[in-house]
Amino acid sequence: MPVVIPDEALREAGLNPREALVEFACRLFDAGKLTLPSAVRLAAMSRVAFEQELRSRRIPIYRPTLKDLEDDMESLKRLGI
Repeated sequence: MPVVIPDEALREAGLNPREALVEFACRLFDAGKLTLPSAVRLAAMSRVAFEQELRSRRIPIYRPTLKDLEDDMESLKRLGI
């Protein structure tokens, strides 16, 4: 479904349509509304380029959870580390 953003709103934001699409994809990813692959597709960019956009906005690419940390600690214990 196409989304129409009025030209006046883009001008006020200082964005062209392409920049608005990338901004939208970054913000949806940051809010947890899109996965990284989905946001990359929405932005119509390579994964590397999209990750650079995220870094430039100080949006973390990976967000480990407490469960991830617990799993890592358990793996280290099993390895004897």
